[in-house]
Amino acid sequence: MRTTPRRHRSTAALVVATALATTVAGCSATGGGSDSKTLVVSSFPFGSEELTKAVIEPFEKKTGYKVELDTGNNATRLTRLEAAGGRADVDVMLISDYYAALGQSKGLFQKFGAKDVPNMSKLSSFAVDEAYDGPAYTYQLNGTLYRTDKLDAKAAADWAVYGDKKYAKKTALPDISVTSGQLTVSGVGETYGSGPYDIDAAYAKLGSWAPHTLQFYSSSTEVTNLLTQGEIVAAPAISAFATTLIQSGEPVSWVAPSKGKYMATNRMMIPKDAKNLKAAYAFIDYYLSAEAQTQAAKVIGDMPVNPDATIPSVLGKVAGKAATDPVGAGFRTLDPGTVVKNRDTWVERFAREVSSK
Repeated sequence: MRTTPRRHRSTAALVVATALATTVAGCSATGGGSDSKTLVVSSFPFGSEELTKAVIEPFEKKTGYKVELDTGNNATRLTRLEAAGGRADVDVMLISDYYAALGQSKGLFQKFGAKDVPNMSKLSSFAVDEAYDGPAYTYQLNGTLYRTDKLDAKAAADWAVYGDKKYAKKTALPDISVTSGQLTVSGVGETYGSGPYDIDAAYAKLGSWAPHTLQFYSSSTEVTNLLTQGEIVAAPAISAFATTLIQSGEPVSWVAPSKGKYMATNRMMIPKDAKNLKAAYAFIDYYLSAEAQTQAAKVIGDMPVNPDATIPSVLGKVAGKAATDPVGAGFRTLDPGTVVKNRDTWVERFAREVSSK
């Protein structure tokens, strides 16, 4: 549900504000669209307070725009946009890469580039992948969360730990519905098969591990509780889950896999018929600036895509080089077209061949 809307400015104030906007440093935005100073940003329900503190409030102060947040999970928000034919009351949508690609396949988003959003020219190359209509603003690395009092990093980095009978019923695996799920399938497919889309090899291996797995988790809370309570010693998970655990002093760490390194991205998309392009471009440009990326890393724990951003020490402690250069550290993204085309079949097969074992 949308947060309480901010009061709209009067027409006279809006005219004055619009006239002044182009003279204030950092306020102008290129491209077309209306001159409304209020924009709607669709985002995830979790972390909305941190997003407001790190990005939205500084953006409002710097530019004079006002932001209304509209929150919900990926599937719900995309379904709502589809039902509206891309004409929902949303100017910018923050959404995971799979759902961004799914929306693109349905013609729900519009493409834009550095001529509209200048800071896009400063990003790491993977963040401006031409396969997507909008840029990434952060990324998640897949690896293993593990108990440091039970495993060392080398053992945790080896996918074989999930088949080691010594840890029978002491490991968990992600359901394919969570971010780590598809990344784990692709990592296992590369390690034990011909590549990230060798689903036959991946499911054969995961299916052989399933009987020795305590459970398949479907939320971050679920897997972190299993670890902190000592019920499991390891689970594939994205690196972001480790940050809070490490800061709290839990005997938990995260390590990248020795082979089969994949990452997901969260992207900023503009709906096909967004009403307020100038505001959308301005928000996206600000979010991609080194200033906002630094604050998002510090307050939210987001991995920055702008190389000029400064990251807090805890992100470097968790991910090492991959916190600033994931591609250089061996991580790759999945092809969105391949995933969208096959996703329904893969999900059905996962339930039948892996998680039901």
